[in-house]
Amino acid sequence: MRTATTKRKPVRQSATRKAAHKADAAPTPKAVAHPRTSRLLPSTELPAYTHVPGTDTPHPYRDPRGHSYQRKHPAPKILTADNWAENRSYLLAIDYFNHGYYWEAHEEWERLLRSTGNDSLPGKFLKGLVKLAAAGLKVREHSIHGVRRHAASAGEVFADVAAEVDEEHFCGLRFTMLQFAADRAAQLTYKDEITSGRPQRVFPFLILPEPLPLV
Repeated sequence: MRTATTKRKPVRQSATRKAAHKADAAPTPKAVAHPRTSRLLPSTELPAYTHVPGTDTPHPYRDPRGHSYQRKHPAPKILTADNWAENRSYLLAIDYFNHGYYWEAHEEWERLLRSTGNDSLPGKFLKGLVKLAAAGLKVREHSIHGVRRHAASAGEVFADVAAEVDEEHFCGLRFTMLQFAADRAAQLTYKDEITSGRPQRVFPFLILPEPLPLV
């Protein structure tokens, strides 16, 4: 007599086990720094805090507790349409802006403006960036009127320089991006509470030169 054999049903893997198996088999991706979060001057250390006038943050230059107290600040090199990618002051100010250091960005662009000259084309362009940084600082000071005033003024400056240059880019920055940034800054609503001295981006955009400089 033949003994009846019971056929075994194949064991089905659960979806979770299949996914885990796939994950184990997949190669581990390498971490790549996204250009939109990269520093332009990674060798330059960012300050421990950002100064906001009217708060408990020490003044960077005047207060012995300041992040740049007694630090030497040589005059920046003049900014031109050709040397922007090697101008450390210009790139450092962009880093400050993109990482939420609006007072520091304002100061650095103002220093560069004094070296470059108010009446030159790069000087006029820098005025727009100074005003855009001032708009960010006004967000931290809870002055919505100041935000809108400075942002609108920055947009007007960029429009004037764009008409004079008659090109899409200047000093690595696209005019349409800058004017969009100024318009957005003037129209947004902002959080009421940000930790005092904490660097924090308040705008939903970054200022990024094209192409990214190799510094």
